[in-house]
This record gives sequence, C-alpha cells and structure tokens, in this order.
Amino acid sequence: MESVLYTLYQIYFYMVIVYILMSWLPNARESFIGEWLGKFVEPYLRPFRRFIPPLFGVLDISPIVALIVLQLALNGLISVLRYFVY
Repeated sequence: MESVLYTLYQIYFYMVIVYILMSWLPNARESFIGEWLGKFVEPYLRPFRRFIPPLFGVLDISPIVALIVLQLALNGLISVLRYFVY
C-alpha cells in the first residue's frame, strides 16, 4: 500500500514541477498539456497562492510550500496506515 501511495505522490509531484516550469515558457500553459496539467494542479495550488503573496512582487514561492505540505501529508498518511495495518 505504501508503494502505491508513494508512486501516486511522485506522479503528482512531477506534474506540479512540470506545471511550474511551464510558467517560464511563453504560452506553454495554453498548450494541451499545460491546460491538462492545470486541471489537476491548479485546484491544489490555488489555496496556497491565495495565502502566500509573491516575494518582491514577482517570486511565487507558494508551489514550494504546497510541495512541502504534500510531502508532509504523505508522511502522515503512511504513518497512520502503518499504525492500523501493522
């Protein structure tokens, strides 16, 4: 069960990374892949962007915080599963 959760985490982690990197390329988020990734990634990133303002007006660190929270959630979920399964 842990390996399934970790695999899903890795897939989503890389989806977020690719989506973030696409923001550096002109019109990349308007492509088919960019829009598809946005459907999955934006609902998760939106609350973080709402509460974490960009640094110096241009540097958005909310995706970094979102990825840290995602990692902490995975660790917590695995701990809970280990408690109940083993």
